[in-house]
Amino acid sequence: MVIQHAAICGIATESVWASSTGFNVTPEEIKKLMSNRANFSKCGPFIAGKKCMMLRDDLDEEKMYTLQLRTSTDAEGNNYSVCVGKTLSALIIVQGYKDVSGGPICTKLYKIVDYLREQNI
Repeated sequence: MVIQHAAICGIATESVWASSTGFNVTPEEIKKLMSNRANFSKCGPFIAGKKCMMLRDDLDEEKMYTLQLRTSTDAEGNNYSVCVGKTLSALIIVQGYKDVSGGPICTKLYKIVDYLREQNI
C-alpha cells in the first residue's frame, strides 16, 4: 500500500466532498491549489495543515494533471509525499505513507484522474 490519506474536493465549490479521517483539507488550501502556483517553488501550499514544498507542477498539462509535493519534516523527523490530481470538476489529493516516494503515489492517482476525466467528471 502506498496511499495513507485521500481527499476529493470540488473545484467550483472549493469544498471537501470526502476525505480520510484526520486528513482535513480546508477550503483555503483548495483555493490556493487552484490559484496561480508560480510561487509554489518558493512558498509551497499547505495540505491538511502541513506545509508542503512543490517538486513538480503538471496540474494543467494534458495527460498529466498532477502536482507533486512533499511535506515539511514534522516533529518526529518524518515527511510525506503528496500528489494532487485534477479532473474536470474535482481535485483529488493523496498522501503516501512515510518513506513512500512520489512516483508510485502519482502513478496510482493518475489512473484515477484519467478514468474520471474519461467519464467527464
